[in-house]
Amino acid sequence: MATEHIHFVTGRLAEYALRPIVASLSERMEFDFSLDVLPITVAALMTPAWVARHVQIPQAATRVIIPGYCEGDVTPIQALTAARVERGPRDLRELDEYFGQKPVRDELGAYDIQILSEINHAPRMTLAAIVREAARLRASGADLIDVGCDPGEPWAGVGECVRVLRGEGHRVSIDSLNPKEIEPAVRARAELVLSVNSTNREAAKDWGCEVVAIPDEIATLGGLDETVEMLAAAGVRLRIDPIVEPIGCGFAASLGRYLETRRRYPEAEMLMGIGNLTELTDADSAGINVLLLGFCQELGIRSVLTTQVIPWARTSVRECDLARRLVHYAWRQRIPPKHLEPALVTLRDPKVHEFGGEALARLAEQIKDNSFRVFAERGQVHLIGTGLNIADRDPFLVFERLLHPGFGGADDQHQPPAKMDASHAFYLGYEMAKAAIALTLGKEYRQDEALNWGYLTEAEESHRLRKSTAAPPREKAGPE
Repeated sequence: MATEHIHFVTGRLAEYALRPIVASLSERMEFDFSLDVLPITVAALMTPAWVARHVQIPQAATRVIIPGYCEGDVTPIQALTAARVERGPRDLRELDEYFGQKPVRDELGAYDIQILSEINHAPRMTLAAIVREAARLRASGADLIDVGCDPGEPWAGVGECVRVLRGEGHRVSIDSLNPKEIEPAVRARAELVLSVNSTNREAAKDWGCEVVAIPDEIATLGGLDETVEMLAAAGVRLRIDPIVEPIGCGFAASLGRYLETRRRYPEAEMLMGIGNLTELTDADSAGINVLLLGFCQELGIRSVLTTQVIPWARTSVRECDLARRLVHYAWRQRIPPKHLEPALVTLRDPKVHEFGGEALARLAEQIKDNSFRVFAERGQVHLIGTGLNIADRDPFLVFERLLHPGFGGADDQHQPPAKMDASHAFYLGYEMAKAAIALTLGKEYRQDEALNWGYLTEAEESHRLRKSTAAPPREKAGPE
């Protein structure tokens, strides 16, 4: 016998699609349920106060689930029942996930890879600009701010730059081979030097900070062992970077050298400069960062150096911050990093729901108000209204058919809108453009909501939804 009774609250239009979903959940999860169809068409127009005036909650209910669009204080509803009142998902097709296991994403907080983010060509920037950039990088997840120097004459302002960054609370590394730049930086409390080889390893004994050891000859790791041994003998803390090379310039062989270095130095700290891939590959950086962070995780490389110069890599630090948590979890749990971190999936959505042609046709039959609904399904943009069901791949043709009945053929008959002002036309055009983008990329489209771009998503402020926060219009809400 079921011990839980869940009372679902919905509007007229969602009832048809909601019933089979809830029935299936009830059977699989063994709970009783009831469905309360309120006298309103659009769930987004509900408010908790309005719901409280119309809802009929059974005494047996243990939970009451209202639509996710019903925003505001739920106290008026909670006052009616001892059952727990909660908001469900905005999209009823996500109820399976809503009732599923606890998302492991909540457990993706741990990591053990440090992110160094380089400010390239720092000598060419004003100190104020450097401070702003450092704050932005730290907010994105950088652990150390790497001050990138230019070849040539030593930068006279490097000490002041490091001093100011330290004063702002940043941990700082210096990216230079020139002891005349490195020495004032470490005196100003830079804690790490990139990099040290045979040209400056003698000077490194006196810096009193950690350094990154690199080979003199990248292809053969020539000189690396000598540099590591000298630094270790002098008590200098170090990390080793065999140097990853771009695709087409020895990428595969360079990964092999990281494996060889780990074999030679099984306990050594290591670093990888992943910017050599993200900055020098014509591809969005997120996937590359995840792959390289995964390699580092498995090999015990506990720090990466990245940059954000080229436009397609301008959010690399944020990507690395998400990626290091993802690969750490996958490595610890010994599972593939799949269905764990949706924020890193930006171009295409992990899952796209569809109502289906029958449900959309029924929706067109039930609508009684003057609003239009836009959907993106089965390769077409759908525009649905009272007695209206138009679908086409091209939003321009959808709009043309809306204004001119019969444009799409003899069967394309409907009453054209009595009034189509500029603002309404702009709104429909904007929404159908989003729907077309969603179809092109394989993304979920929801009217009046931003497309999901993962960690890049910015919530969309909808003029229509802002207006609907007031009590629903009586002609839509139905009789009291």
